[in-house]
Parts: sequence; C-alpha cells; structure tokens
Amino acid sequence: MEAKAYLKTMGVNLDLAVEAHELLRGDAQKEIQGVKESKEDHEFCSVTTVSILNAQGAQMIGKPQGNYITIDAPDIRHNDSRVQQEVSQVLAEKLEMMIENFKLNEDALILLVGLGNWDATPDALGPRVINQSMVTRHLYKYAPDAVQGGLRPVEALAPGVLGITGIETAEIIKGVVEKTKPALIIAVDALAARAVERISSTIQVADTGINPGSGIGNQRKGINFESMGVPVIAIGVPTVVHAAVFAFEAFNKALEKNPSLQGTINQESVQESVNEVLAPFEGNLTVTPKEIDDLIDRISKTIALGLNQGLHSGVGQEEALTLLQ
Repeated sequence: MEAKAYLKTMGVNLDLAVEAHELLRGDAQKEIQGVKESKEDHEFCSVTTVSILNAQGAQMIGKPQGNYITIDAPDIRHNDSRVQQEVSQVLAEKLEMMIENFKLNEDALILLVGLGNWDATPDALGPRVINQSMVTRHLYKYAPDAVQGGLRPVEALAPGVLGITGIETAEIIKGVVEKTKPALIIAVDALAARAVERISSTIQVADTGINPGSGIGNQRKGINFESMGVPVIAIGVPTVVHAAVFAFEAFNKALEKNPSLQGTINQESVQESVNEVLAPFEGNLTVTPKEIDDLIDRISKTIALGLNQGLHSGVGQEEALTLLQ
C-alpha cells in the first residue's frame, strides 16, 4: 500500500519534515526537486537538515519553504547525562546558527513561547521547557546593574490552549508581540510522528514557524512571520503517534509475512477497517508511551539546556546545568 495516499486519506499530517521527505522520496523512488538533504553524525546523535528551496519543493513536501533541522538521539530516553549534554550542545549550536541568519543584534529581545496544555503530559512539553528556561528581560528593566555580559534579553510565555483560556493562542502571542516588540519568537511544541522510535528522542528545529495542533488534526492559526510580523523559530518533539499509522504498519507487516494475501487486501479495505475501529474517536486517536512523564521531563530539560546556552553567549554548559538543579 502507498503510505502517502493512505495517510492523506486518514487525515494524518506529518509534523516532521524529515519523515515527509522520506515518505515522498520513498514513494517516488527518486530525489525531490526543490528539496535538499544533508546529514552529520555525532557520538550520541545524528543531525539531518532538510532544506525546502522553492515553491515546488514546498508543494511536494507540504511544508513552507525554509530549513528543518532534525536531531535524532535514541539513547536520550535512557536518562544518560552524556547524551543529554551532547544533544543540548548541538541544539544550542543550531539555534545560534539560525539566529545569526536573522542578523539579530546581541541585545535583541527574544520571546520564548511554550505551546501546549500543561495539564496533559504528552502536550506539556512547551510549558515544561518554559519553566526551566532562563529569562532576563525583567533584569534589563528593573536591575540593569545586575546584568552581566553575555546575557541576552529573553522573555517567556506559556499561553495555554483554547480549551482552557477561550482565547486563540496566536491572539495571546500577538498581543505580547505588539506590547513588548521582540525581534524573534522561539516556539516550543509537542508534535506527532510516524515512527514510534522518534517519540521523545527527536528534536526538530525549523525557521518557518508552526501551526499548533496540526499534527493531531486541530487546525489553529499559524504562528509565523506572516501572522506575528517577526521571524519565528519552531522547536518540536514528537510525543504521540497516530493509531492509524500503527494500523497501516501492522497491515504491511502482515502482507510481508504472508505474500499470498497481496491480492486479497487492498488499500480501500484497510482504510475502511481502520475507520471502523477508530470511529468512536472520530479517527483522531493518538498513542503515547506509558512512561511519557519521565520522557517529557528528560527531553524538556535537554531543550531548556540548549536554549539557555544558545541564547546567552555568557552561559556555558556547566552554568546551564546548574540552572536546572
């Protein structure tokens, strides 16, 4: 069965650009025009950069034109401090590179936004990162003598979700942007993945902004340059996988192990069967591991470490680690 057609029919959006590229390239059996991919390896993680170069590439991949950096670190789920420190350092370096591309001054204000629902663990990544991030804007305003070199003005916000506040997240952020005038927004959010092994072990950094809730079928107003008037860097981590993806993979495995079934099962029958099973959830059932509390705790600390190092040149890894204690 063709994965792209199945996922589209089932309404499954791929939040990770690297997965969308892998899927498209696999189905087409060739490189995609307007899309460039590069890779680099580190001791405990690998980095894949997917650059969507033009409108043709954007249309093919189904994502805005820009750069999508994916850090994969499977061992980060095992609470290994060496992995956490390397991944946070790599994240810091990639953030510094993106910020440099926007040509911001050292004293340019940056707004951190933790998207998601702090009461639902798989969706609490953003607020957890904000709780552990170093904010300094108030020091510049109320205690300027206490500000040491190498500290950038940073403010932070965890606006909650529409179901709790009754306000569109983008409206809250826009209000803060209009009042405080940041030069850049960095938004952190939970994502949905196609591959189970990517849950809480993959970090995507994109310079194209984000659409909160798009991975689980909630189409909220985008947080990007067009809506905010300032550049937006999005940091995301997969915390759930669609149940429809599990069903697709299970059917494919069954066909691989029993080639005689190839002519008896078609894509339409698979989709019909999956729809019947997921009908009580209107097709939007997602799955997360039972240890998601620990996984979110570890990955949120890793991202906060990366942010604290990447945003403040005067904060090294030892200082950043101390801040989390």
